[in-house]
Amino acid sequence: MTPHPRTSRAGIRSAAALLAVTALLGAGATTGFAAPSTGLPVVIQSADQEGEFLPEGADSAALRTTLRGIVDAGSSAAVGEVRQDGRTVWRGRAGVADPVTGAAVPARARFRIGSVTKTFVATVVLQLSAERRLGLDDPVDARLPGAVPNGAAITVRQLLDHTSGLYNYTEAPGMDPQDEDQYRSWLAGPRWHTYRPADLLALANGRTPYFPPGQGWHYSNTNYLLAGLLIEKVTGRPWQREVEQRIIRPLGLHDTTMPGLSPLLPGPHAHGYVKLSTGPVDVTELNPSVMGAAGQGISSAADLNRFIAALLDGRLLRPAELAEMTRTADAGPGRGYGLGLARFDTPCGVFWGHSGDLPGYSTMAAGTADGRRQLALSHNPFDRSDPRAAKTAVTAFLTTAACGTAPGR
Repeated sequence: MTPHPRTSRAGIRSAAALLAVTALLGAGATTGFAAPSTGLPVVIQSADQEGEFLPEGADSAALRTTLRGIVDAGSSAAVGEVRQDGRTVWRGRAGVADPVTGAAVPARARFRIGSVTKTFVATVVLQLSAERRLGLDDPVDARLPGAVPNGAAITVRQLLDHTSGLYNYTEAPGMDPQDEDQYRSWLAGPRWHTYRPADLLALANGRTPYFPPGQGWHYSNTNYLLAGLLIEKVTGRPWQREVEQRIIRPLGLHDTTMPGLSPLLPGPHAHGYVKLSTGPVDVTELNPSVMGAAGQGISSAADLNRFIAALLDGRLLRPAELAEMTRTADAGPGRGYGLGLARFDTPCGVFWGHSGDLPGYSTMAAGTADGRRQLALSHNPFDRSDPRAAKTAVTAFLTTAACGTAPGR
């Protein structure tokens, strides 16, 4: 298969953040940070400071330093958590929940998880496959006739691993703002617009596919828009309800929701801001219909760690389906993407997970294949003037969370 590792820059269309972190983790990135650029206060509160336990050898000082480094490199807030063998061994928070008021970051902050939603959706599709209600190699047209061009040649598997070739609807003009002018246009209208799946499919269907089905790899939110529609077609219920009944409720994920059309971010949270030349703009609230099954979820670090642990230790999928989920397509040199899960190598072994980005929020959740160790991070990008420093800071925290020590030590 010829790889087409074309990914986006940031925002709701992004796989680039995950894949860049994959490469950097494998390369053993350093911990050099830029000078503080936000001018925001830093508040660190981690498990050892709160009187909770830490396992022998855990490097809580390195975790605190690298989490703070994310704020130093331009984010207004950051929250992280590490779990080992079913226990929370570290949690921390840095920055401020609101750059305007200076309010502290809540201890159990919720946040928008963006494309980490895809892992929830892929899990439900694999459960339906285990129930023999659909097949991974079934054509899309078998359930959604005429939904996309060439649907008879595109399989469910190709939707989940992004080898369908379908155009990514969030790459259409105006859908995913990248610069100040685009943000101003987005804030004036699309931010609050209610999008039907048919509207978003029309954006994708009106553009040329990247390649024939199965002949390349390109991250596309269109794939998971269709996965959500498949769940609804097979079950007769909204995909959000299936995620809730099959994953959220059984695991007791009390901070996790799939909000549908609600613009609110309920519960304690750090605000997401966009930095414009005229000052910061709060983008915490938005109409999540534009993300749909590709990225509208809300969760917390604790909930994401519990979910990843349950997924990888076999509580949500049988071994056969979990094996399918971790069969990866070639997404470029050293990069692999499975069925709603990406593989990335760290100095201490392989982790599986997903990232998610949308205006004001950036998230990563990952864990080891045996379900023993998990890490979760959410931060609020604010000052994007030094993207290299920001990427290095995030990588430093993730490597420390994965391996228990700061890179280069």
